[in-house]
Amino acid sequence: MLRPLTDQLAPLIESETTAKFIIDPKGKVLLRNEKARRDGLNAQHIQNDFRMRFLTVEDRVERLIKECGKTGKALETIVTRQANITIEFAKLNSKQHLCSVHQQRHSDTAHGPELPMLTAAANGTVLFMNKAARGLLGARNTKISEILDEDATMSDLNIVHTEHGPKPCFLMENLLSGGRREIFLIPAHAQKSLATDLSYEEMPVAVIKIDETGTILAANRTARRMIGPDAADKHHLSEIMEGLGRPLSDWLAEAAKGGAQNLIEFLRIKRDDKERFVQVTLGRAFDQDEPALYAVFHDATELKTLEMQFVQSQKMQAIGQLAGGIAHDFNNLLTAMSGHCDLLLMQYDRDDPVYSDLLQIHQNANRAAALVKQLLAYSRKQTLQPATIDLRDTMDDLSHLLRRLVADDVNLHVEHDENLASTYLDAQQFEQVVMNLVVNARDAMPDGGDVTVKLSNYKLRKPLARERATVPAGEYVRVQVIDQGVGIDKDRREKVFEPFYTTKETGEGTGLGLSTAYGIVKQSGGFIFVDSEVGKGTVFTLLFPRADKKAPVFTHQQQPIDLATRTGGTVLLVEDEAPVRAFASRALRMKGYSVLEASCGEEALDILQDQDLAVDLFLTDVAMPGMDGPTWVRKARETRDSQVIFISGYAEEKFSDQSSSIPNTTFLPKPFSLEELTNTVQRQISANLSDAAV
Repeated sequence: MLRPLTDQLAPLIESETTAKFIIDPKGKVLLRNEKARRDGLNAQHIQNDFRMRFLTVEDRVERLIKECGKTGKALETIVTRQANITIEFAKLNSKQHLCSVHQQRHSDTAHGPELPMLTAAANGTVLFMNKAARGLLGARNTKISEILDEDATMSDLNIVHTEHGPKPCFLMENLLSGGRREIFLIPAHAQKSLATDLSYEEMPVAVIKIDETGTILAANRTARRMIGPDAADKHHLSEIMEGLGRPLSDWLAEAAKGGAQNLIEFLRIKRDDKERFVQVTLGRAFDQDEPALYAVFHDATELKTLEMQFVQSQKMQAIGQLAGGIAHDFNNLLTAMSGHCDLLLMQYDRDDPVYSDLLQIHQNANRAAALVKQLLAYSRKQTLQPATIDLRDTMDDLSHLLRRLVADDVNLHVEHDENLASTYLDAQQFEQVVMNLVVNARDAMPDGGDVTVKLSNYKLRKPLARERATVPAGEYVRVQVIDQGVGIDKDRREKVFEPFYTTKETGEGTGLGLSTAYGIVKQSGGFIFVDSEVGKGTVFTLLFPRADKKAPVFTHQQQPIDLATRTGGTVLLVEDEAPVRAFASRALRMKGYSVLEASCGEEALDILQDQDLAVDLFLTDVAMPGMDGPTWVRKARETRDSQVIFISGYAEEKFSDQSSSIPNTTFLPKPFSLEELTNTVQRQISANLSDAAV
């Protein structure tokens, strides 16, 4: 099952620099990040937080939440005397919204003139006007109706009546106690070229003036800064933004007719140096009786980044579930295919033409099994077989293969500490990680260079927080793969571990190599980080916890057992897949075992009702319809002490917990070969005989 959404988002929003909340449609706070807690935003309902900490905006926040529930998003910037407060809502699902609160004090913005502001009573009487407002209006008005039309809307463009004639202004409102209102008048004057009006130029809101065709007539300083350093060269709205989803001309035509006065869109700014998203409000105003369009930009990069991280999190979990289901079924098929192929290979001499055909089938079945393992690796669902290993021995064996993988003009160097600590890893999976990293390093150096693999002891005296991960203090074995290649820029560096993302040309990379490495490292309890600079190379750093000093170090593979040796014993084979059961039973009978077959756990328990029947070994699948493997074995072990081998194409997370209470068990992952099956069975039965002799 997928984890609750709040659990998934908690690590994503915790380290954000703006206050963020997960709320329900009624405004109840379900989750808040560290910034919100540090700012004292701890009320049960978000409306109470805003009332106590910022301003009286309960009604406005309630309206924004309702708008978010209908349209999926809502945003409003509220200007106060001290700061601009931007409140963003994004709908995550029918029960949860994401709220972001960003405060920008006026002292933090570009220094400019004071914003025109007036205070009005509930009955419309003007109580106060600051110097900038008096300068804009040209007189000290006594009624708000003398300044604004009755249908004037806040947070939008409106006509303000002044002594010098009507002027288009953005209106922003702050509700005070007793029905009083603070109203900010932000002029939107502009000439055909770049704006020269100081109030417009220095506004803390990004505003662009355009005509009905999308030609840019003016852009203030904040807008130019948001668009990027090449803004002066852009002459049309389509040159600076993308992602509308429909023709830009249709959107502008609606706005010019007044039909899109409050239309809001999330768009991407076309910038080469960084990725930036904006929320654009397009509105109409009149400049000297001529209609003009104004696009107001709010930076939504943080919101869209969080949204993409959430989508990526959901995608990884979905892929993990899909991978598990595929692995279980597909590995059953591969076990039957490769197993029966092994049986056939035993019937032909190596010189027989049929033998080579069968060998091709067997090799391709193994390749298919490797693909399934790769799919499980980056979804962190594969079955690992870890042991305490010395990575120096592993790298000594692997370095010969790596040198054959790199080109002639690429030099591979392996360096390690003399007293390198041991670590607890699956050696085969570690080799795959290093191979992927070295191959990537080779591809990053088309003109050749040096690739260095460094193994060293590494001690963290305090936790290391980096890239949304926190490495606990302690002792680690550090593995670094260093190249002198082309490097990776910041935007791509943040995506290199995503599945199917590749920096290579089409047809040259699958995008699975680094995501596979990431999955293996994380599932092994380690950490992986990347440091890179364009033109100066890349360093991948892996950290694995140091193994217990008392743990035995695995230094060699188990010696294979001679298949010609025949032995005895009774095996109860429980497998719901008939082809797998047929192969396994035939292979074991050829080895000299007596085999009892059952298609489910319930049938196995019925067979064991015969107390005179001696069974040396239970060979059972883990996941089966009805009673699963660990469940029926636990019942059977109440009266019998037989050895157990669990087999599965996908060991679910619950299996390790269930099997830990069952003694004398081992695990054989699917797909397995005839040799692996018979060796494992003979080893378990031999262990049972040794225990009985003692």
